[in-house]
This record gives sequence, structure tokens and C-alpha cells, in this order.
Amino acid sequence: MNTSLLDLYVDYLISSFGATTAKGLSNLFDGELSHDKITRLLASPAQTAANLWLLVKPLVRQVESEDGVLIIDDSISHKPFTDENEIICWHYDHTTGRTVKGINFITALYHCQKASLPVGVQLIAKTEHYTDPKDGKEKRRSPVGKNQYCRELIAQAVHNQIRFQYILTDVWFASAENMCFIRHEVDKHLVMPLKTNRKVALSSQDKQAGKYVKIETLSLEKDTTREIYLEGVDFPLLLVKPVFVNEDGSTGILYLVTSDTNLTYTQITTIYRKRWNVECYHKSLKQNAALEKSPTQTLTTQTNHFFASLYAYIRLETLKISTQLNHFALKSKIYLTAIRSAFEELRRLKSPLLSAEIN
Repeated sequence: MNTSLLDLYVDYLISSFGATTAKGLSNLFDGELSHDKITRLLASPAQTAANLWLLVKPLVRQVESEDGVLIIDDSISHKPFTDENEIICWHYDHTTGRTVKGINFITALYHCQKASLPVGVQLIAKTEHYTDPKDGKEKRRSPVGKNQYCRELIAQAVHNQIRFQYILTDVWFASAENMCFIRHEVDKHLVMPLKTNRKVALSSQDKQAGKYVKIETLSLEKDTTREIYLEGVDFPLLLVKPVFVNEDGSTGILYLVTSDTNLTYTQITTIYRKRWNVECYHKSLKQNAALEKSPTQTLTTQTNHFFASLYAYIRLETLKISTQLNHFALKSKIYLTAIRSAFEELRRLKSPLLSAEIN
């Protein structure tokens, strides 16, 4: 892929506030950069997670620290009007509880004090067709499950020798298999929430006897920890039960577990609060890096636009470090500059008319 042209395309994604098209970028250069050249760029061999790591690695090495965490989470970039293919298809959105059309992707986000950087990513490609026995309709599915991709992303981050101790996920990746992989295969610790129907034993003796209770039946005193044994996991976990108030005024409860039994209640909840950075990453990727603003049609061009948006996010994160402005403040600054330029151009164009009216 032409790296100089890719660099221009990434800047275009950051500086645009509407749909991002090959014609739109060509127009910025008054046609000196042809529409066809940009189209050929997007049609180049598809970018991969390996390309992402090569680009982000220098910045990771610059900012990484011992307090860094690895956050695994997935999201969907909505594409309701784009033709269906292997990556743009129907996915269950657990945030809304319904099926939506778009690109489903899993990210390994490295967060430390200075930055939040995608160090691994996996597009969910539904390459298999099958007939759903429930409704008789032909549907798509991925040959690889999300939890397997989760483990692969963790293994790759460890292989790349990124400095972190804790892995954070939401409830959808808090499987017993993932927990055992994190402790036994990569020798890291986890902090994860559990669904209320997960079963735990209150002692090693209860575990051996198969005596489990649902986690929601446990009573925990405020700001305390409790050692438990989760069904399917062969090591003890610490459980905490933070209570919080939602935006609508209702009370929420979170059942958090960690494999690091030396942590205090405050340490566990403080570490887990870092997971919120992946939500900020998803929001900025979609709103500031033009992830959902491309009319690309083919599998290859859609994939390359997706990775270009990731590169745009990384560029914004680099600018955030140097300017101390967050992504939205940076975009606002760019927008204000553009508005000033448009205003000045309008005044210039009006000047002859104003002079004629005065005379």
C-alpha cells in the first residue's frame, strides 16, 4: 500500500465532518490527486492486525508502563444501507438487545496513564452459511467464536511483550475458559464482572463437594472482598460487590472478580474503572475517525477503510499526548479553523459586490 497516500487519507478522515469519499479527497487537491488513485489505494491488498501493530508499536514503546492494562471488548459499526458481505452482516448487539447490520470487531486496547492504543483487532467475518432451524432462514456465522478471538488477541499482546499485568473485559468475555487461559497460559491477572446467575463455592471444600450457589444470593458487606471458587475455574478469586447509581437514578450492582487475591476492594474497583477507556475509544473511532462515514462497497475497500480509521484514531491519540487536548477538543479546533477559513473566503468573495453597491 502506498504509505504516503495512506497518510493523506488518514488526515482526510480526521479533518472531514461528513461522508468521506475518494472524490471528496480529490477535490481538496483541486483534482491534482485523482479519484482513481485513491480508489486504487483502498483496493490494495487488505490491511491486517500485523500492519496495525507495526504502526502503533513505536508509540506503545514510548508510553507503556507497569500500571498498563489490556482491555478486550467488541463493538459494532452500523452499516444499515450497505450491501451484505462477510464482514458487513447481521450481528447481535448486546448493548441494545437486538440484531443490527454492520461491522463487528474485537479490539485489544492497551491503556496506561498517557494513552489508550489499539494493539490488536479482529474483524468478525461470517463466512459460513447455514439454515436456522428455528425459522428456516439462511443465515451467516463465523467459524471462530469471539472468546477464541479474545484469547488470540491476549496471546498476541503477550507475544509482543507489551507491559501489563491485568486484563479487563465485560461480562461477555468472562468465561471460565478465558479466565483459566489468562492465569495458566499467559500468567496474567484478570478483573472481570460476572452475570448474576454464575455459580460459586464459598470454600475449597464446597468446591470439591460440588456445593455451589448463585452469586446473586451472596451477601457482602460494603467495601469488602470475599474469596470464592467459580464453577469451572481451578483457582480462587476475590469477589467485590460495588453498588452505584445509574443516570436515571436507579441503583446498579456489579459483581467483580479478580485472580489477584492480594488486592483490596479499592484497588479492584480502581483497576476496573480503567475499562471505561474502551468505550471512549469506540466513541472516538466512530465520531472522530470517520469509521462509519465511508461509502466503500467491496470487502477489501471496507477493510482498508476500517484500518485507516484505526490509524486516524492513533494519530489523534498521538496529538492528544503532544497537545494535551482530547480527541473531541482536537476535532473542534479543526472545525473552528475550517469555519474561520470559510468565513474569510466568503468575505473575500463579497468584497467586490460590496464595493459596487457602495459606488
